[in-house]
Amino acid sequence: MLLRFIFTSLLFLLASYAGVASADLYEKALMPGEVIQGHAKYELECNKCHLRFDKGAQVRLCMDCHKDIAADVTAKMHLHGSLEDHACRNCHTEHKGRNARLAAIDKNKFDHSRTGFRLNGAHKDIQLKCESCHKPKAKFRDASRLCNDCHKKDDQEKGHKGKLGTKCESCHNDKNWKEAKFDHEKTKFSLLGGKHAEVECKACHADKTYQQTPLTCNGCHKKDDQEKGHKGRYGSKCESCHNDKGWKELIFNHDRDTHYALKGKHQQAKCNTCHLPEKGALYQQQKLPTKCIACHKKDEQEKGHRGGLGEKCESCHNERGWKNSNFDHDNTHFVLRDKHKDAKCDTCHKGGVSGPNAKLKVDKECVACHRKNDDDKGHKGRYGPKCETCHTAKDWKSSTFNHDRETKYPLKGKHVETKCDACHTPEKGPVYNKTRLANQCIACHRKDDKHKGQLGNKCESCHNEKRWQDAPYDHNKSRFPLTGSHARAECKKCHQTPAFHDAPSACNACHEKEDKHKGRFGIKCEACHYTGTWKSWDFDHGTTRFALDGGHTKVACYDCHKEPTGSQSKTSRACVSCHLKDDVHDGGFSGQCERCHVTSNWKKVRR
Repeated sequence: MLLRFIFTSLLFLLASYAGVASADLYEKALMPGEVIQGHAKYELECNKCHLRFDKGAQVRLCMDCHKDIAADVTAKMHLHGSLEDHACRNCHTEHKGRNARLAAIDKNKFDHSRTGFRLNGAHKDIQLKCESCHKPKAKFRDASRLCNDCHKKDDQEKGHKGKLGTKCESCHNDKNWKEAKFDHEKTKFSLLGGKHAEVECKACHADKTYQQTPLTCNGCHKKDDQEKGHKGRYGSKCESCHNDKGWKELIFNHDRDTHYALKGKHQQAKCNTCHLPEKGALYQQQKLPTKCIACHKKDEQEKGHRGGLGEKCESCHNERGWKNSNFDHDNTHFVLRDKHKDAKCDTCHKGGVSGPNAKLKVDKECVACHRKNDDDKGHKGRYGPKCETCHTAKDWKSSTFNHDRETKYPLKGKHVETKCDACHTPEKGPVYNKTRLANQCIACHRKDDKHKGQLGNKCESCHNEKRWQDAPYDHNKSRFPLTGSHARAECKKCHQTPAFHDAPSACNACHEKEDKHKGRFGIKCEACHYTGTWKSWDFDHGTTRFALDGGHTKVACYDCHKEPTGSQSKTSRACVSCHLKDDVHDGGFSGQCERCHVTSNWKKVRR
């Protein structure tokens, strides 16, 4: 190395003196070897590939000449675009002679996937046979990636003869040419979920063009329809009823796909029972009448009502059976309840509900059907025709009339057990018309009145409905509460006239004969006496201006109160007014006895 460096330095010095023109000769003399034939014209122009003292410029200079490689590197595609180190000298070594291979490749180690074309399937088997795809004298990068470019001959001789284009990969894979990986689901005709998935391609694609194959069922199954099916009378839209799981299986949903849902026995009926073949294709009959009479007119004439009930068969009948009737009488003006539900139609509809003698308009009043019941076992018409006022369809014998809720006179006590005609007498007309029946007790109980009318007509003031003999009147709520002996007194002793409120409240009014004071103490007996007993009194003289004490407590009232009735308050409080005869002083002390004497004993004198 040292010798080479010395030799190179000498040549450089010589070149400096000899001039630039002869510098290339010296550089050639220093070359390690000849370049390849393709670079021979640049052999004396070292600066085409090398710049002095700039080793990194070599890659840029290579790219300036090999623009296709530069484009791959820039776009990061193909082999050169996938390399991390773009130094050309790593793989392409020059100056090894005219016939040297500048792009020598080790087939055993070369990673073909870095070219952008991974070798898979059968392509792996030709990996060491590069010439199978890379033509002589052609650049490796110019090799085509299209299947057709390599397999065009196969397509012409054994395939589709170019009728399906050049995109072989759409159907075939690189494992085996005969295998097809075509995804039929990406087309307009899916094969999933039915028998079509099992069918060979040629069964539908007879000409191998795959482009003009019909998409309609009839396009392939027309013969099946003619020989085993509907013979074309239902049109060509087989998919309206059938699916690809089985020709015999029907998918048509009459409930969902039409305006007429099939129920009951209609589900078992064949299509051509209603959709008559002579009227055209099945699916075109969009305006087929949906009225029952359209199909069942003959049944109605022969076994039904002979037109007597019109054409609305569905009003009474349903699809479960012609003989069954689902007529809902509750939708009429007469709701059937309880025993009416069990009654036969002709019980009320005389002559039946069908035919020329049918009677559909029936009187809704109970008596229209039950007049005989009323005459034989009931009220014989005396309560009128409105049976529903008291009776229900549940039971003729029971009554549901609620007198409390439906009238202004609630029934209580014994009245609950009373029969209607006890108050509502038949001769006065139907019960329900007597809304103004007098609600006074006396109207029904005049004969029961033991007071002979002297207490008036307001029996309820004292009596109630539980028992006539009981008098629940609370006298304590009146202006004269009953206490003591008054509570045991009979009403008539005080109330001697029918007008209860006219009874006097003064004791003297009832007890005048019993007044031992002969009226000289007035009429306010209650001032001294109370109702417990007449002989006792509870007057408190201490509440007056003259309290009784000493000997005064034992003195009779009239000993002091000698004035006529009503003058008790005028009785003198002076001792001399009562004790004038007892005054031994003959009025010498001005009648002021209390200054010396006391009430406990007259003879005692204060000291």
